[in-house]
Amino acid sequence: MKKNIYNILKGTFLISDDSFKSWRFILFLSGLAIVMIASSHSADKKVYEIVRLTNEVKEMRSAFVDGRSKLMRLKMESSVIAKMKAKGLSPSVIPAKKIKVKSQK
Repeated sequence: MKKNIYNILKGTFLISDDSFKSWRFILFLSGLAIVMIASSHSADKKVYEIVRLTNEVKEMRSAFVDGRSKLMRLKMESSVIAKMKAKGLSPSVIPAKKIKVKSQK
């Protein structure tokens, strides 16, 4: 057991007669490590993209709510009356009348 560990530390398994098996295994492990690292980087990119899109959605939702509240304030009767008063128009004091049209058959 001690001799095997010493041979591994010394690196004699890489230059022995049956070193082809060892080299093949080392290359396989290296390839696996590269695939794992690439997969990890890909997952990190996706996480950053999800965070960016979530922040963008929050900003857009905030802008939508702000725009909707401004629209509600603009549509209020009191603000419309104030703007029309500046142009010289005022609301009618006479109530509206319903017009009925009879068909000519």
